[in-house]
Amino acid sequence: MIVFDLQCAQGHGFEGWFDSGDGFEHQLASDLVRCPVCDTASVTRVPSARVAVPKGGEAPPRILPDTVAGLPPELLAKLREAVRATENVGRRFPEEARKIHYQEVPHRPIRGEATADEARELIDEGVDFAPIPPILSRDEH
Repeated sequence: MIVFDLQCAQGHGFEGWFDSGDGFEHQLASDLVRCPVCDTASVTRVPSARVAVPKGGEAPPRILPDTVAGLPPELLAKLREAVRATENVGRRFPEEARKIHYQEVPHRPIRGEATADEARELIDEGVDFAPIPPILSRDEH
């Protein structure tokens, strides 16, 4: 897993977690990397000051701060509340998103999981969706 510091054309900074540098480039070229604040796909990597690789081993796991792109905690709490107000359809996300898009079922806010291939297919069909950063969807207890 690799973490890149990213910035959108509007100047919003955020992190992206990818399997590899090639994985990032592939997702970027497919417009799957989007700003969590304004949803633009105009995203670039920015220099990172983080360098922590122990000798002869893997990099230690990073602990995410409780902020996203420097957002104030009260805004982060509101964003998490909005995400939790959606129905989690899990792996059925592509199917449910299509049903909503094609008006086979009433519109409702949903969230779930999709593979990169499924996401590309949804984009090709014109289905509107956006990735949700894990920090907004994880349970806080």
